[in-house]
Amino acid sequence: MKKLLLLLIIITTVGCNQTGVTIVEFEDEKSNAIRGHYEHYLNNDIDGLKKLWADDDKIVLFLGSVEQTPLSELIGLIGVQHAAFDNIQMLNIQGADEPIYVETKAYESGQTWTNTWFKWSAVGKTSGNLIEFPAHISFRWENGEIVEEVHLFDPTLMNQELALVPAQVKMMQIEN
Repeated sequence: MKKLLLLLIIITTVGCNQTGVTIVEFEDEKSNAIRGHYEHYLNNDIDGLKKLWADDDKIVLFLGSVEQTPLSELIGLIGVQHAAFDNIQMLNIQGADEPIYVETKAYESGQTWTNTWFKWSAVGKTSGNLIEFPAHISFRWENGEIVEEVHLFDPTLMNQELALVPAQVKMMQIEN
């Protein structure tokens, strides 16, 4: 019996001291902050979005490319999207009446990422077409701020609608 108890203690001790463990959370502070961040996006609230972003010179963005994109370009794109589309939504990828999927992972390396999956949906103001596509956005955190974003989606349908928006409307949205 003593040997069995000793074996159980050893297994528990070794199991609790594992390396290479990634912690995944779904209702944590960072996951909930991203849900709020998306509400700011849906409301075209740039000031609200800026609350989580690190300073412009610290944030790294990848908008469907290996090239880094300045934060100002993302801010301009958000304005143009709201000029070009009505009823912008972020829906559960399965189409169910459920919230979008959000998880935060704390890696052994010390990096923390919040990952999201959703279906982006909107109606083009010019064409009247419903545009939908799956999207994945990941956010890397440092000191409670977003310092890196990776956006993965096929922008073809969105770009087709954006091409229909008059240039002067695009410039007004980018300048704001």
